[in-house]
Amino acid sequence: MSALSITWLGHSSFRLGTPGGKEILIDPWYTGNPSFPADAKPKTADVILISHGHSDHITDAAAMAKATGATVVGIFEVCSWLGSKGVQNLEPMNKGGTIEIHGLRITMTEAIHSSSFDDNGIVYLGEPAGFVVRLENGQSIYFAGDTALFSDMKLIAELYTPQIAFLPIGDRFTMGPDTAAMAARWLGVKQVVPMHWGTFPLLTGTPAMLKERLTGSAIEVLELRPGETAA
Repeated sequence: MSALSITWLGHSSFRLGTPGGKEILIDPWYTGNPSFPADAKPKTADVILISHGHSDHITDAAAMAKATGATVVGIFEVCSWLGSKGVQNLEPMNKGGTIEIHGLRITMTEAIHSSSFDDNGIVYLGEPAGFVVRLENGQSIYFAGDTALFSDMKLIAELYTPQIAFLPIGDRFTMGPDTAAMAARWLGVKQVVPMHWGTFPLLTGTPAMLKERLTGSAIEVLELRPGETAA
């Protein structure tokens, strides 16, 4: 099996290549995303994970699902709404649940945020969530979604032992670098991939600030440029 590859597509959008050769898209927001590289739009996908219903996370979910035939995984209300947009391959779930798909075990976790979409009026799209994904080689990764720090991250560490955490650091709407650093320590991860930063001036947290907060720890901060891939 090959190693996990991580491509940051700006904001909180990622493309992951799993050790077993599957492609995962996370929170696809390409249309209107000022940090999205125009030539980086994925052409294939097996699974699309949606953390919540805000436009900067879900805008391109339906289009990508239809174009690739990927299965969309999200909380029940998000999947119901996407179904109304013509998406057919849906795996609705809720917090605490686990599903198996394409050789991956996906568990939905807590996130502290909000979730809605302006669809000619504000539509409630359930609660925000995070995901733990256990890969084909046994590696476990944690995508926090948009969230504040919460103490049950310690339970995520105990239950799933993630090696990599994708954490928001922009502040104002999510954790900032200070609380993201605390989350990384609680989770016991080896590596943090910062996200939800740099897209707009209001998002003031930076990877440099996160690295400073993690000084003295063995946790690596994987700072990517939009469109860049690390393996």
